[in-house]
Amino acid sequence: MHKFETLVANITYNKVVITMVCVVLLMIINWVLESLKWWHLTRQLAPMSVWRAIESVFCGLTWAVFTPNRIGEYGGRVMFLPNRKRIHGVFAMAVGSFGQNVITNVLGAAAVVWFLFSFMHLNDWLMLGITVVAAVFMAIMLTFYFNIQWMVSLLNRIKFLKKYHRFFDIMGNYKTAELLSIMWFCLARFFVFTFQYYLIIHLLIPQIPLLEMSLLMFVFFFIQSAIPSLDVLDIGVRSITADKLFSYVTDQHIAVVVSISLIYIINLIIPAILGSVFVFKLKFFDRTA
Repeated sequence: MHKFETLVANITYNKVVITMVCVVLLMIINWVLESLKWWHLTRQLAPMSVWRAIESVFCGLTWAVFTPNRIGEYGGRVMFLPNRKRIHGVFAMAVGSFGQNVITNVLGAAAVVWFLFSFMHLNDWLMLGITVVAAVFMAIMLTFYFNIQWMVSLLNRIKFLKKYHRFFDIMGNYKTAELLSIMWFCLARFFVFTFQYYLIIHLLIPQIPLLEMSLLMFVFFFIQSAIPSLDVLDIGVRSITADKLFSYVTDQHIAVVVSISLIYIINLIIPAILGSVFVFKLKFFDRTA
């Protein structure tokens, strides 16, 4: 606690205000990018204005925080589509989620290799094996994403899923150019929220270099993507994971936990509260068409 108090004592009020304003602005940019991605994904299903896409994303966030692995986000978003297109919307959203997971896993796998090399000091042959496995994993993720129709074909071959082929085919309708556009949105979002973490952590622990901090965050995102969670209770898991990772570069444990908690509140809790306005609005719109 004394170390944290010393850190805080050296931070000026103006620096805190400027940093927090930047982080909040980046939060808005992050979710606007996600809204534009969603708008792009739904163009072939039902015309939607950019503002309606923003409403649906924030509504989805409100549902997400109370459901395991944010599954409620799907339901919140597709309520803004015509009734007959809502199931199709779930599969369109799955494409966007897959793209975000590809970015998280590809960059995360590369960062894990760096982390093991830098801090674990493993046997050279073991390190080589891990590097090869990571490279193969990254190649498979990218290959399946840009050839998503392969996954659709596999799903359509499963006997009890054949009757749903018209929904799976929605995912296969996205061409390479469209998938690349979606990927750019995913990549932009990834670097936006990485920069958010950098700003907060740099405010409290300026000694950690940008590259090292960024790669640790890539590992953090990679681990988080693999852990089942409930957003409303997720802050504890996030804090413990980040604290363990950053313990290799700093002993400022409280500062790390505070940083992770602030980003969690700004990026998820505040947008979820704002999204409740759009959940309430759903009661006044007829979406049965």
